[in-house]
Amino acid sequence: MTRARTLKSRQKSKQDSSTLDIHAVARKANVSIATVSRTINRIPTVNAKLAKRVWAAIDELDYVPDTQARALGSGRSGMLGLVVSEITNPFFPELIQRFEDVAIENGYEILISSTNYDPKRMELGIQRLLQRKVEGVAILTFGLEQPLFQKLADRKIPLVFVDVGPDRPGISLLKIDYAHGIRQGVQHLAALGHRKIGFVSGPMALHSAQSRSTAFLKALDECGIEVRPEWQVEGDHTLGGGIRGMERILDCSSRPSALVCSNDMIAIGVLHKAYHVGIRVPSDLSIIGFDDIQIAKVMFPPLTSVQMSRIDLANAAVKALKAHIEGNNPLREYKIDTHLVVRQSTDYPPGAFGEKKPS
Repeated sequence: MTRARTLKSRQKSKQDSSTLDIHAVARKANVSIATVSRTINRIPTVNAKLAKRVWAAIDELDYVPDTQARALGSGRSGMLGLVVSEITNPFFPELIQRFEDVAIENGYEILISSTNYDPKRMELGIQRLLQRKVEGVAILTFGLEQPLFQKLADRKIPLVFVDVGPDRPGISLLKIDYAHGIRQGVQHLAALGHRKIGFVSGPMALHSAQSRSTAFLKALDECGIEVRPEWQVEGDHTLGGGIRGMERILDCSSRPSALVCSNDMIAIGVLHKAYHVGIRVPSDLSIIGFDDIQIAKVMFPPLTSVQMSRIDLANAAVKALKAHIEGNNPLREYKIDTHLVVRQSTDYPPGAFGEKKPS
């Protein structure tokens, strides 16, 4: 008898699971089917109390809406696209995680595309975004490949770019204040007594690398520090780029007492090369990075870095896209602040106090 009841219970459970649909949610929440549909589709005019009941019913019934059917029925996919340059640099996985968290909080799913600086790969990625009918795309690549992104703009899909982008409706920019953080970095070094300061940049074809280099040179001028062209080295925002940049610095007839780097990966590469040639950081050479990725704080020594918040970038990107999609007066520009985080990779320059530094 017990076995028969158990079998009957399993059959009933299977039947309930197979018949669970929007009607069951409506009955559970004591609302109309239309209200459930509008709530699932994130229609902003749904009464907040009714929407709360619907989501509570969905949670209690463990109902999983069919997002593809929802997109067909509503004309909306509920999906945002995110295009990044690469995923080998820890900055981008951290950014992706933050973007996804914020998107989900705002009722959106995300579709990610990594370009790896390959135009063909980028073209395939954009084609995939179009096929999935994304409602908006954040292009956080720190570079602009205009012809490819034109495909998205031509279809009037809202877009968010970093720093620069087409001046047309449906497009917002995340304007990063590179100057403030880099100025703080140079002033920090100057206050320690450094007057021989070099810079390892990113690829100068990128607007972000140009902006960081320009900010560095302006900060040197403000501090009355001489610019030494041989200490201005172009890198490629990778660990290997930092190693190669440090090798070029080592080939100079005289060397700087401090290096500011265009990102943390370059700085870590510089740190790596310095260690292997017996240069002590920060006793012989002070190093500053940019981005303040998570690994920066556990390097040896922990890396002083200009922080560009992934949380701020993600919040601003989703906020801008949501405003465009819902017609809520999006801004053309969203400012992203930067600031210096001081750790143990910077100190007084060699010989600043003779053989002994102040305690």
